Amino acid sequence: MAKFLIIGGGGREHAIGWRLHAEGHEVHAAPGNPGLAELGTNHPHPVGDPAALVELAKTLEVDLVVIGPEQPLVDGLADVMREAGVAVFGPSAAAARLEASKAESKTFMAAHGIPTARHVTVTSLDEGLAAVRTFEVPPVVKADGLAAGKGVTVAQTHEEAEDALRACLQGGAFGEAGATVVLEQRLTGQEVSFFVISDGTHAATLLPAQDHKRIGEGDTGPNTGGMGAYAPAPIFTDAVRAKTMARIVAPTLAGLRAQGRPFVGVLFVGLMIDDAGDPWVVEYNVRFGDPETQPLMLGLQAPLGETLLAAVDGTLTDQALPGTPAATVVMASAGYPASSHKGDRIEGLEAAGKTPGVTVFHAGTRGSAQGELETAGGRVLGVCASADALDEALRRAYAAIDQIRFDGMQFRRDIGRRASLV
Repeated sequence: MAKFLIIGGGGREHAIGWRLHAEGHEVHAAPGNPGLAELGTNHPHPVGDPAALVELAKTLEVDLVVIGPEQPLVDGLADVMREAGVAVFGPSAAAARLEASKAESKTFMAAHGIPTARHVTVTSLDEGLAAVRTFEVPPVVKADGLAAGKGVTVAQTHEEAEDALRACLQGGAFGEAGATVVLEQRLTGQEVSFFVISDGTHAATLLPAQDHKRIGEGDTGPNTGGMGAYAPAPIFTDAVRAKTMARIVAPTLAGLRAQGRPFVGVLFVGLMIDDAGDPWVVEYNVRFGDPETQPLMLGLQAPLGETLLAAVDGTLTDQALPGTPAATVVMASAGYPASSHKGDRIEGLEAAGKTPGVTVFHAGTRGSAQGELETAGGRVLGVCASADALDEALRRAYAAIDQIRFDGMQFRRDIGRRASLV
């Protein structure tokens, strides 16, 4: 068995650690969270300190470092690790530009014939206001850089799009990340999160998943980092998968190789599947998504550790990794996403975890001075369940949620609804 160091401390990292631990591997995390502490050893190293993380990896003599969040990847942590002779799963900073800049990713897609929506990139308010009216349907407004999943406005009116432009370019809503804005034609259909583990050439794919971005039921209210997810997504048929691999995944990996920045890590392709069953790229991410990773890891029926190691040493083979249906429901703190309340005592996790097929992943939790578990703000827990059928997985997840209590908790009761509509 191998020794892994996971960088990060959210629900995604807990799910990856859970999967590796279940396979018998030794798990370390930096900085980790209370859930990961139950699986292995946490180390109080921040994700923004590359020198300390390299030293930790060397001291522990790990077989592989797995980088969870996008920011350290964009900042070049994988490059620093490789230069220090540490095996690492995660793309170079050059390859991570696919997520770091939406404008650059659009240029890349255009250059390689990858299907995506018409777009206009602007850097001034006057330029943006003029461009908005060239879209017959109100455009989607996207901050160019990283904005923790909250830099996108799906405008219902042209006026709303203009307000979003002002917030970015005049109000500094997202700082430097919003200094450049991409206006994008709205695509219609169903979104799918498709994860591709790659060694730069070959692709091992996970089950297609669907996320629920908005805070409110019926997909209402502001965008969040994700309020729940499930896999597989019925809309992603074998025919859609074949189109996605041929039209999107293969040319993306080939294009990056041709540019001298081969992609070693997990490529998260955010897709829109239209009514004709054709896939379009909404955006690229360069890491495992959160919360989609939670049901994917819980339901995975292939060796994760072996697959990650193969991607890093270049021995990966093209394959579709099997998995069982699973779903996660996110429980968020009071005020989220506008604010982030902390310090509320969490009760009922032990009882929830006894529900058949259920695992509760920690995202925003911490230990209190009294040794109890409390909220650390934002998305607090991912209540995840697997079963032979998706509807049973969802029933189990909600049964477990009924056992959990903390002040101001928020969650959606309609996760997975779209799966029943296909």
